[in-house]
Amino acid sequence: MKALRLLVVLSFFICSHLAHASYSVDPKIRSQQGIASWYGDNLKNRPTASGEPFDPKKLTAAHPSLPFGTYVKVTNMRNQRTVIVRINDRGPYSGKRIIDLSRAAAEKIGLRRAGIGPVKIQILK
Repeated sequence: MKALRLLVVLSFFICSHLAHASYSVDPKIRSQQGIASWYGDNLKNRPTASGEPFDPKKLTAAHPSLPFGTYVKVTNMRNQRTVIVRINDRGPYSGKRIIDLSRAAAEKIGLRRAGIGPVKIQILK
C-alpha cells in the first residue's frame, strides 16, 4: 500500500513538473515552413496547456515547443495573408503539422474552410 501511495505521489509530481516545463527555442531558428491546421468551438473554455481557457475567437495557437506567450507571424503560403498569434497551447499532435491555429486566426488567413494548408511561421521578438 505504501508503494502504491509513493507511486501516485511521484506520478503526480512528475506530471505537474512536465506540465510547467519551460521550452527553449534555438535562437538561430527564427522561422519554419510546414502545414497548419486549426481547432475551434468544440474546445471552447477548456484549459489550454498554459492553463488559460481556450477561446476560438482569440488570435492564439498551439505549437509543440515554443514558449507560452511567444508571438508568431503566420503566413498562408497560398494567398500570402498573415496573422500574428500568441502561443498558449501545445500541439499539433500530428508529425506533419507545425502549428494549430484558433478558428479566428485561421479565418484571418483564409485557412478555415480548407482546414489545413501550407504556412510559414516567423518568431517575433
